[in-house]
Amino acid sequence: MDQPPPPVPVPDPLSAFFWEGAREGKLLIQRCNSCGTFVHLPRPICRSCQSFDLAPAQVSGRGTLYSYTATYKAFHPYFVSRVPYLLATVELAEQPGLMVLTNLVDVEEPDVRIGMELQVEFRPLGTDHVLPVFKPAEVTA
Repeated sequence: MDQPPPPVPVPDPLSAFFWEGAREGKLLIQRCNSCGTFVHLPRPICRSCQSFDLAPAQVSGRGTLYSYTATYKAFHPYFVSRVPYLLATVELAEQPGLMVLTNLVDVEEPDVRIGMELQVEFRPLGTDHVLPVFKPAEVTA
């Protein structure tokens, strides 16, 4: 039986940079050039200073686990063979409150801890898309 294709993101003019960056192995987050605030999800105006001067900026890809849930029901045929999987909200290191919704990979649910350090990894989704996902950070000596 053929595997169904995955649901894929549909970039729009505000989010295209995010998906292009992921294809290049970069985590790009919108940043205000006027006040320096990171803004995610992308929007046309800075929520801090109301400037329209926003541009993509590469971030470190490091963060901490803010919350997560295990998903046991597939919402799309592509995921039937992939459940359970972990959905997570990650707070990026660059700014308090800067959150990214993502998948948590390379860890089993019993080992997941709120506040654990994470790092981004880029994984292909189908043939033309790449998703930024997060995994436990490697410990450096």
